[in-house]
Formats: sequence, C-alpha cells, structure tokens
Amino acid sequence: MDNDLEYKFIRPDRSLADFVESFWLLRNHSDKDKSIIVLPDGRIDLFCSQSAAETFHITLSGLETRPQGRAMLPARTIMFAVSFKLIATEYIFQNTFSNLLDNAKYLPDDFWNFTVNDLQDFDLFCKKATQKIQSLLPNEIDTRKRKLFDLIYSSNGALTVQELSEKVFWSSRQINRYFNQQFGLSLKAYCNILRFRASFQHIKDGKLFPQENFADQSHFIKEVKKLSGVSPKELKRNQNDRFIQFSTLTKK
Repeated sequence: MDNDLEYKFIRPDRSLADFVESFWLLRNHSDKDKSIIVLPDGRIDLFCSQSAAETFHITLSGLETRPQGRAMLPARTIMFAVSFKLIATEYIFQNTFSNLLDNAKYLPDDFWNFTVNDLQDFDLFCKKATQKIQSLLPNEIDTRKRKLFDLIYSSNGALTVQELSEKVFWSSRQINRYFNQQFGLSLKAYCNILRFRASFQHIKDGKLFPQENFADQSHFIKEVKKLSGVSPKELKRNQNDRFIQFSTLTKK
C-alpha cells in the first residue's frame, strides 16, 4: 500500500456480527490528492470524514457494481467508517437501499450523534458506533434471511441461486424480488461481486487463474473486467496502488 496511506481495521463486537463486517480508518497523510479506483466489494458503508479541503461530513454509500472510475482521495483526508452487511439495511437502517446502487448520499452532520471530534480517536469512534448500533438491534431476524446471508458470505458467493433457495426453503423468485427491491440488484449479481472480492486478493498474490467457483478462465477474465474495468494481469500490476478494495487492504 502507498506509504502516504494509513489503514486500520477492527472487527465488530460479537453482538453485531450479523450486521457489521468491520470498522476501519483511512488517512491520506500527503499534502497532495491521491487518484484511486475503488472496486466493488459488496458492502454498505457509513463514512465520517474530513480533509484539508472538505469540512466534516457523513456519507452513506450503497452497493457498487462497477469500478468508481478515477476518484480523488483529497490531501490530508481522515476517514472513519462502518462497513455493514446487507441485512443491516432492513434491520438497522430500516430502509431500502435500491436507490443507492452505485450511489451515495450525504447524511445530516449529526447523524447518530457523530461530530468532527469523533475523528480524534478511532477506538472511541468504534465504541460509540457499537453502542449506537446495539441500541438499534432487532428483537428477532427472519431465520430465512439470516441463514441466506450466512451462506452467501461463508461461500464467497460461490453457491448458485438455486442451491441457496433449496438450503433456506425460500423460492428463487422471492429471493430475487427481495434483493431487487431492497438492494437494487439480483442475488446472482451480488454473489458475483463477492466472488470477485475473494478473487482480488488471489490476483494481488499473482494467481491469474480462477481460485473461486468460475466456469473457466474466460469466464473469470470476463467477470474481473466487468467489475474492475481491466484484465486480471493489469489488476495484478496495479501501478501506484491505484486500484483499492477496502475490504482487502488488511491482507498484505
């Protein structure tokens, strides 16, 4: 990773395991903006951030289905974030996120009582976010949805829609209706993102042949190009660390 970029990652408390994947921070210590291409990783993100050029703000980002193009990470950026699993949209945010597919929105600057002072200490930020999310935890979760997401994540999206349907006793049609209404994409499309996410680390390690459940090499290349914009070989070169997938930054 670029020496100007600092990344830290914390797993959530076990009580949040169904809903939160991680807490993380990202800093650009440089006095210069950094050009990056953020790749899809299948998460919903809540960001609190500020930079040399931007005042404190809170952003909620939906699922990404394509590389974000050349984005700029402003000079002296500090960003604290919570990455959520999909089921959190319904049970923590109590809202649909289909309108946030490949999109993001600004939230009120006092959302969940966060302030610019919370960017002073990452551990305290995580503690405050944990307490807030714990206060929003539901009394119960639809058992089909809990099992469905457990299977999706544990398999890195390798199971087919039909296999998932049979294991959770929920019809493929109903599952896809739920995914499209809640997240703005099909279950298969989401599983493809998770499989690409798992493959990104393999590609970084120089494994340019599919390690996940792809039909063949051409299918692997096609999916990588679709979700990153480049071939596995170019992704492996990753000149100047311009391709970033936040969920894999800890895995050096």
